Parts: sequence; C-alpha cells; structure tokens
Amino acid sequence: MIIIEEDKDLRLSNNEKYDIENIKNLIYTIREKPVMLDSDVAMLYHYETKYINLAVRRNEERFPENFCFQLTEEETKSLRLQIATLNKNGRGQHRKYTPYAFTEQGIAMLSGLLKNEIAVQVSINIMNAFVGMRKFIVSNGQIFNRLSNIEYKLIDQDIKLSNYEKNFEKIFDELQKDKEEFKQKIFFGGQIYDAYSLIVDIIKTAQNKILIIDNYIDDSILKMLSKKNKDVEVIILTSSKSNLKKIDIQKFNKQYPKLKISYTNKFHDRFIIIDNKALFHCGASLKDLGKKCFAVSKIEDMEYIEKITNT
Repeated sequence: MIIIEEDKDLRLSNNEKYDIENIKNLIYTIREKPVMLDSDVAMLYHYETKYINLAVRRNEERFPENFCFQLTEEETKSLRLQIATLNKNGRGQHRKYTPYAFTEQGIAMLSGLLKNEIAVQVSINIMNAFVGMRKFIVSNGQIFNRLSNIEYKLIDQDIKLSNYEKNFEKIFDELQKDKEEFKQKIFFGGQIYDAYSLIVDIIKTAQNKILIIDNYIDDSILKMLSKKNKDVEVIILTSSKSNLKKIDIQKFNKQYPKLKISYTNKFHDRFIIIDNKALFHCGASLKDLGKKCFAVSKIEDMEYIEKITNT
C-alpha cells in the first residue's frame, strides 16, 4: 500500500471551512450513484488532483468500479451541461483526461491512504454529507429521473454549454410539464406535518386565486396561506361560527394581501379551488389535518368548479 503526503501549498486558510452543507454541493449523481469528483476530493484533502489519482492507480486493487470510476466523454459533457462543475473556480477546464468519480466507499478507502492532519475530520464530514445526500436522493428520486429525461431532450435539441444559463428556465418549464400530478393522498392519525405540507404545496400552485371552503376554519389556515405566492387573492367561505377573527385577517392582509372571508351555511364538505382550474376535496377541516385518518383528493371533472363557485 502506497501512502501519499499532503501538498502543504494547498492548505486552506483558517477562514475557509468545508462543513457538511458545503460538501453536499460537491456531490453529484452519476450512473445513478452519488459521487464526488477527483478535483473536489483533492481540494478538500489539500492535495493536487494528480496525486489523488496517482494514489488510486498505485492501489487499484483497492478501488473497484463501485468505489471509483473514470467518467466517459459523454458523462463529462452531460455533467458540465447540468451544473458547469468543471468550470467552477477554474478547476478542470484544461484537463487532458476526463475526471475520476469517487463513491462513498471510494472516499472511505482513499482517506486511509492520505496522510495529513485534516484527513480524519474531512473524512467524517464527507461521510456525513453522503448520508445526507443519500436521504435527499431517496426522497426526490422521481424528480431527478424527470430532470435527467429533460436534460436529454435539451441535448437532442443541440443546446450548447455556452447557452446553458439562457436555457435554465427552459429546463424547469419542461419539468413542470412533465410533473406527475397529485391525484389522491390518505393520511393517518399522527401525520400532521405530512398533511400540512401537502396543503401548503397545493396553495403554492396558485398563481391568481385560492378559494377555500371550510366551516370550521381557524387561524391555523393563516400559517398555511402565508406560503402562497405574492399577490394571489384568497377567499374563504366558512360558517359564522368559525374561530377566525377579523383582527387576525387584518394583520394577515398587511403582510400577505389579499384575503377575504365570507360566511355561508350551504356547504358540508371542505374544498380548495386553485385558479378556477383545480378542485380538491378535503375529508377533514384544515384545522384538524392529521389528527385522524382522512383523505385529500383531486376532482378531475371541471364542471364541478363552476357549480361550487356559483352555489
């Protein structure tokens, strides 16, 4: 086993800290694996990139493909298109060879070959960053898959790297079109945060108007509505027995205009209508989200929106 010494000319200043959150920004998904590039690993460990890769070559039996692999030209181009990684801080712009990528296991193996005073703490932070990113990827796997599909669509349209920033908005426009729409969700007792998050997500989709129908509303709805997009109008239809006070509405409107409340006794169930285009039925009052088992469903028949708004 060959151990390499640190390049002391690459020491970071005392003010330059690489904590877990910063390291997460250096983790990318390639071949469906979270990895770090050799240049970023070298920076964190205070080595030149060539010495990191030299350590791998001299100990190749310790680095199977699931520990470390070299990117293809196509993968390198794709990575640069997505995040301009190799142009960041001037690193990697004039490389003769495509980068090497290290998985979490590869980083752990590499840390044993490096001999410097910061290796232990940096290794701990990198491992923790990988754990955090792994959880994030599991939670958002479908979004990443859709984003990858969109990327290939744009590559097929011959979008150049130099035009990447101009086409960044186009990527997310495509992502919105390709997004799997919410249909139905059932919550069980205790899933208060999950239920709250879903209603907030529905509220955030509104661009112009939100209509909420709920006889038992209270000031908890204001916390949800504070997440709405700016200048979206909100109308709440509720019972005169509602616990939402006028003073609360006045305070809310000073910061998040514009909210109106009207009283009616024509409804039994709870509904949310977004921009007069999307209708959601809620099996529980919004103030009781997650306290008992209930469902939130999207009603596809558009004619009911007009019937409800004209009731």
